[in-house]
Amino acid sequence: MFGKKKAKDPICGMDVDVKTAQYESEYGGKTYYFCAASCKSTFDKEPEKYAGDAAKSGGTCGCCH
Repeated sequence: MFGKKKAKDPICGMDVDVKTAQYESEYGGKTYYFCAASCKSTFDKEPEKYAGDAAKSGGTCGCCH
């Protein structure tokens, strides 16, 4: 499959282009991508709360949409 690879922001559920993402964090051997600095900051405070299966499937956090 070719094209842009997307990742889901674990805080707000927004799709993020991994090639152009400005915000990312490492946790548990995995890279997480974020749509905004506020989502990254929220994740970095409590990564265990948002990593893996706990990631949001959608919604808003007031970050950018």
